[in-house]
Amino acid sequence: MIRTVEHNPDRSRYELHVDGQLVGWSDYLPAGPSVIIAHTEIDARREGEGHGSELVRGALDQIRETGKTVIPTCPFTAAFIQRHPEYVELVDPGLRSRFAA
Repeated sequence: MIRTVEHNPDRSRYELHVDGQLVGWSDYLPAGPSVIIAHTEIDARREGEGHGSELVRGALDQIRETGKTVIPTCPFTAAFIQRHPEYVELVDPGLRSRFAA
């Protein structure tokens, strides 16, 4: 099974493809030095397979490479960051205290 997270700037989202098929995406909005991750969605037929976490991890890793920070308004993304403290430093500094353990 080949899984890839791809940035689709034309649609302002990160997409998860499994064996070439789109299974989910995370919508974002640019916000100066940050990226607002607004919504994450996984195809209902593929829920419960760990795709949401894989998508968010891939999106966060790619955003980290750009040097931007994240404003996670998407509840799934916020919960992911809460469970994975290695991503807390990626959160906008004004919001980091909400995620610190």
